[in-house]
Amino acid sequence: MQVELLGRTPVQANGCLRPGSALRTSATDDAIATNVADGDAAVPDDRHGWAVILGCAVITWWFVGTTYSWGVIQAALVDNGLSRASTLSFVGSLTIACIAILALANARMVTTIGAQKLALLGVSLLGLGEILGGFATNNVGALFATMGVVMGVGTSMCFMTVSVVPAQYFLRKRGLVNGIVFASGGLGGAAISLAMERLIDKLGPAWTLRITGALTLATGLPAAWLIKERCPVNRKKLVEWSLFASLRFDLLFASGVLATFSLFVPPFFLPLYCQSLGLRPAVGAATVAAFNFSSALGRIGFGVLCDHIGPLNILFTTLLLNGISMLALWPFSGTLAPLVVFTIWNGVASGGFFAVIPTVIGSVYGSQEVPVAMGMIVTGWAGGYIMGAPIAGYILDAYMGTGDGVAAYRPAMYYAGSMSLGAAILVGFMRLNIDSNMLRRL
Repeated sequence: MQVELLGRTPVQANGCLRPGSALRTSATDDAIATNVADGDAAVPDDRHGWAVILGCAVITWWFVGTTYSWGVIQAALVDNGLSRASTLSFVGSLTIACIAILALANARMVTTIGAQKLALLGVSLLGLGEILGGFATNNVGALFATMGVVMGVGTSMCFMTVSVVPAQYFLRKRGLVNGIVFASGGLGGAAISLAMERLIDKLGPAWTLRITGALTLATGLPAAWLIKERCPVNRKKLVEWSLFASLRFDLLFASGVLATFSLFVPPFFLPLYCQSLGLRPAVGAATVAAFNFSSALGRIGFGVLCDHIGPLNILFTTLLLNGISMLALWPFSGTLAPLVVFTIWNGVASGGFFAVIPTVIGSVYGSQEVPVAMGMIVTGWAGGYIMGAPIAGYILDAYMGTGDGVAAYRPAMYYAGSMSLGAAILVGFMRLNIDSNMLRRL
């Protein structure tokens, strides 16, 4: 079978596609590189894109940082007797799952209303969801509606915006700028989780969420105004079904499906795990902060390596390291020292995944195809986003719950690590399908 991809496309002097000039042509996977080179030939790699990157980074600080800090709020709500961790983890999972559930719709919106308007709308809903969540800390159903749905829709819009716009401005530095944008989310998670722990201690979870929402709006809306598209992408198709005829696309799609089941298990459960070790809640918040800071290092570090070693090679590496950390290190972290080592290792690896994925898609399919390809691939993450952490929570409950010590967590750890390792195997097979020389940049 053949895959229908963008063929050679005339460009204007500014590097944008001429409206209506994209010619559809049949091509095999071996022709993808030629099509990508044509579509990205005029990507500028100049200083004018850095203001856009700054806007994307500030937005990522809030939507990634807040979602990754849910474990701190979750632990406080469990302590207050609102519900069990397995139930509350669904709230945080629903927030993240909206990224996947609404990926195709947001990919269409970014090509119709534009990235700037989508970013402004996304930040508004993100902050509003957090503020409304501050009035819902005594009702699980209301938390699902506010933090889960309202904040989740905003998060999904922000994610799509920052994932597709940087590729329009940078080609040779694409891995670096994606790393910078998503590293900001890791730094945000580190700062927000520590701040949340202090605010919860002084003011309680309700005011913590309200203050976080107000700060999100105050800084996120000006940042969204900085985002401008170099070239509006005019796409009429919501889904490019022909991409599924490509084995490489199928493997990339399936690897994301598996990987996302594991990625949010550590940050959601580290605070509770620390309590099982007899550590204070402040230590749990500090481990989440360390995870997020390490995630920032992984995002920018692996982003830079994408430009030198190749994004597909780095994607395989991040998934492999993530799986190893949860299978071989976390289950034996019975004291603080090895737990810190695990937290840093896993944070670096899992953070790298999110920075590398947009670079892989941009490299394989070109900047003009990023919205539709990104929308399709991220849609496959819905199951892992919404069920990954809750499955770990139910496994934990089945093994006597959070009060039964470290041993109760091990089955959940093995489940999460196996999913990540399975994703690495699929990416490795995709890599070999393209080129059997694993040392070659790809």
